[in-house]
Amino acid sequence: MNLKKIEEVDGWIDHLTNQCKPLCEDDVKKLCLIAREIFAEESNVQAVSAPVTVCGDTHGQIYDLKELFKIGGELPNTNYLFMGDYVDRGFYSVETVSLLICLKVRYKERITILRGNHESREITQVYGFYDECIRKY
Repeated sequence: MNLKKIEEVDGWIDHLTNQCKPLCEDDVKKLCLIAREIFAEESNVQAVSAPVTVCGDTHGQIYDLKELFKIGGELPNTNYLFMGDYVDRGFYSVETVSLLICLKVRYKERITILRGNHESREITQVYGFYDECIRKY
């Protein structure tokens, strides 16, 4: 990733961490394109470097996610494994999943993101993420 992209991603991380507001739609599209390349390069079975902090079920609770990084250690100083269920139930699912994807893009060797059952179309339409996306975008 070139310096310009790194600075852009750092700006998104700062925005999401400090303002807890969604990225603009154009930035989300850019983020998704970058992340898609990274995820396409990864195998379906990921090796995770120890020691690692294992996390799951953030469910749109961005303030809890921020607290988790305070307690567990900031990236890139700590390895993280996120087990899924980033969205639904909380009020900040868009911001939570955006921050995690930004961190994956920025520190791809230090963070592993798995898909949980809430990262599927059927579940998000029942539990709120779909509606949150419609409201915010």
